[in-house]
Order: sequence, then structure tokens, then C-alpha cells
Amino acid sequence: MKDEQTIENTEENTPQEDMVNEAAQAESTEAQEAAVNDTETAGAETLASTDELDRLKALAEENEKRYLRAQADFDNFRRRTQKEKEDLAKYASMKLITELVPVIDNFERAIATAPANTESDSFAKGVGMIFRQLESVLQAEGLTAMQTVGEAFNPEFHQAIMQVESDEHEEGVVVEEVQKGYMLKDKVLRPAMVKVSM
Repeated sequence: MKDEQTIENTEENTPQEDMVNEAAQAESTEAQEAAVNDTETAGAETLASTDELDRLKALAEENEKRYLRAQADFDNFRRRTQKEKEDLAKYASMKLITELVPVIDNFERAIATAPANTESDSFAKGVGMIFRQLESVLQAEGLTAMQTVGEAFNPEFHQAIMQVESDEHEEGVVVEEVQKGYMLKDKVLRPAMVKVSM
């Protein structure tokens, strides 16, 4: 029986069988080459997808930074507009009071130069009452007169119009007030015109 199997195996193939075997070998070789190509392509795709992933991560980080910057800008804008609104409400009467300050100066001058006779005494008294009423209304709005004489000169509050020699004051001290200065709440409405010792 062994001899028969050996004989069958040693028999030569027909040309058709040879063609089939060659085709099978070619397909096997092509399949191996395709497998190698697929592996190389998969490696290249992995590299490409890693690069793409890195690019997308960088883009996401950049977009997050932009978002955070825009959020911070919006918060700053909101705070700034809120402060502007508060300041507007706080200093709404500033323009009117600025225009009334010279009127106060004129009232003070009129009261200071009132003649001292009995005929005009009641008139001067009435003007004084009107002046005090105006002062109280303006003080209710936050207007206060600066106290300057004897204070150290401060360019934020004082406007020096001249320097004078003084034995009783140190250098840089306000000696005389020429025109009153006024504050509106915590802002300088008008600096005081002063003479400063040297």
C-alpha cells in the first residue's frame, strides 16, 4: 500500500494542475504582500492620526484660552460699566453744583460788603438766610468747603497763586485763602486758590 501512495505522489501533475498550483502560489504571495502593505499603511495611518490628534489638542487648548480671555474681558466690562453707573448716580448733580459755586462766592461777597445801617439790616439778614438755605441744600448733595489756612500745601487740593514770606508758618504751608475750594463727596470740585509760605 505504501508503494501505491508513493507512486501516486510521484506521478507528474497535468498542465492544468500546474496552472492551478501556480495560481494558488501567486495568490498566496499576493496575500502576503498585501498583508505587509496593510501593516505599513496601518503604521502610516497611526502616525497620521497621532499628528492629527496633536493638532486637534493644540486647537482645543487655543480655543479654551480664547474663551477664558473673552470671559475675563466680559467680566472687566461688566465691572467697569457698574462702576460708571454708580459714579454717574453719585455725581449726577456735579455739573449743576459746579455752576452754583460762583453764585455762592457772590453771596458771600454780598454779605461781607453789606452796609451796617438799620435800613438795610433786614435786607442783609434775609440775604443771609437765603444763603444759608442754599448752603444746606448743597451740603445735602455732598458739597463741602475745604479748610486750607494752616494746612500743608497739596497740589491736589490747592492752586498756589503766589508765595509769601512768613515768620509764623513753616515753608510750604498755606498762609491765606484767596478763593475757597470745594469738594463734592470725595472729589475735588474746585481747588482752593491760596498763598503759600516760602
